[in-house]
Amino acid sequence: MSSSRLLIYGAYGYTGDLIARSAVARGWSPIVAGRNAARVESLARELGVEGRSFDLGAAQEHLEGVDVVLHCAGPFSATAAPMMAACLSTGTHYLDITGEMDVFEHAISLTQEASEAGVVLCPGVGFDVVPTDCLAARLAEELPDATRLSLAILGPPSLSPGTVKTLIEGMAVSARRRVGGVIEAVEFGSDIRMIDFGDGPTQSANATVADLSSAFRSTGIENITTYAAVSDAQVRQFRMLYGIRRLVRLAPVSRLLTKLAAPAHGPDAAERAAQPSAVWGEVENAAGETRVGRIRLANSYTLTVDSSLGLAQHLLEQAPAEGGTCTPSQLVGWQFVERLPGSEPIAVSVLQR
Repeated sequence: MSSSRLLIYGAYGYTGDLIARSAVARGWSPIVAGRNAARVESLARELGVEGRSFDLGAAQEHLEGVDVVLHCAGPFSATAAPMMAACLSTGTHYLDITGEMDVFEHAISLTQEASEAGVVLCPGVGFDVVPTDCLAARLAEELPDATRLSLAILGPPSLSPGTVKTLIEGMAVSARRRVGGVIEAVEFGSDIRMIDFGDGPTQSANATVADLSSAFRSTGIENITTYAAVSDAQVRQFRMLYGIRRLVRLAPVSRLLTKLAAPAHGPDAAERAAQPSAVWGEVENAAGETRVGRIRLANSYTLTVDSSLGLAQHLLEQAPAEGGTCTPSQLVGWQFVERLPGSEPIAVSVLQR
């Protein structure tokens, strides 16, 4: 495998930097890239790899010799579309680490174009999608006639600045769920339930994540609700932000909130090692039969490093002959999550009503 055919865009951000350093530690020679020329040059020099600096509007001109782009520069609501367009124009496979539903919806709208170009578009190759998508596919296999799917994530308390920025952006719109195959808006926190991720019930609230799109594509289940584990304080904060969402949509307000809430940097290695994650899922069919699945995982950022590079390696070594838009589980199978370092096997049980 010639890993120099992998370009990591946004390589000097918190998660992009973790990915780039891990790639080099594995003996790879990726191209590190981003908008800030000084930061790209500094990182490339430190890692001993090629660096390319460019704005997304000029991305098409800078993908020469690149087979796979691993896009790590959020917020993906603003950055994913131009990078996807550049990849389609140059015949370059596209991966990103988004957890934003609208990015998946956009990629799905490009399915025919990607197929004609022979390009794979696979958003969400990090924590926010890979474990839940693989779990959803596993549960759908267990109960093929399921009509309802619920998914929940238990992430770490320590977040990166980019993650906080994306969360605040998300508060500017309604929470969503999928009903009868159609996305509908709901109020954040209007559906709170106690979910057992493996260590007892944990308060979780309905939240908009990419699985509303990805899991629908992976399983065909038309009724999907997604949750995130939250504290009482977080529920109050998110409801407050939802109440002033029209203000949050204003760029100056969003920037101020991000500046006030975001940490100076993401969790360090010790914090990541001490903060594992988990996901939970439940499917039910029309007869009321129910299956519940759980999987314990490494820290969300650690998992993102391993899962994104694992999917990049898959495309570099054995990309499918036909292009198109796919989910992680469609590209590499639901078993992929169980092979990631720190992951336990998916545990599936029958829920007795």
